[in-house]
Amino acid sequence: MILLDLDLDPSLAPLTRAAGSATVTPPPRAHRLPTTPTLARFLAQAQAAVGLKGQVTVLLTTDPAIRRLNRQFRGKNKATDVLSFPAIAVPGMQGGEAFAGDLAISAPTALRQAAEQGHALSVEIKVLILHGLLHLAGYDHEADAGRMARRERLLRAKLNLPEGLIERAVVSKVATRKTPAEVGCPIHSAAYGGMGGRAQTSTRKSGRPKLPPRPPSKRSARP
Repeated sequence: MILLDLDLDPSLAPLTRAAGSATVTPPPRAHRLPTTPTLARFLAQAQAAVGLKGQVTVLLTTDPAIRRLNRQFRGKNKATDVLSFPAIAVPGMQGGEAFAGDLAISAPTALRQAAEQGHALSVEIKVLILHGLLHLAGYDHEADAGRMARRERLLRAKLNLPEGLIERAVVSKVATRKTPAEVGCPIHSAAYGGMGGRAQTSTRKSGRPKLPPRPPSKRSARP
């Protein structure tokens, strides 16, 4: 399921007015959000590739909103690109639809990263969705000796996606001459509080973001 934050500008770029003219120029197509049906189709395709069963909700939101989530769940007072919230089954609960978890993606941050990488916003959002799905499936590139990076590389090739977040982080750290132990990626998991679950680019136990209701579950966050 794909949800759009009501505060999110679909164009993600201000309209421009030609000098000495009343003509308004719309933002480039590459700056526009992909349609929800397009993202829903990709989400289903990526979930199948990852082998993740259960419903996943993806919220496309703003920098201020994801900053609040990052602060609430990870204790980091800054915007990030994607947060993943794996759902945990509650013992004793029976019936109902299975839930895999939720993803929150900052569209403005995704747009900036897309510009840096030289591709469209839609491509960057797909990269972030795939990365978040792998976290929902239990992968953790900060503690798995490269297992998630290898899996993500294979899936990106299968889904025709460009360089992923882990590779970018490695290149960035090497460029700044960090040691291998300092290499990491900014995306991860946050923990749900009352509604349960856990988030990955991002957090620490507390309340849950404004996503559709989930069965209560409990799981601590990864830093």
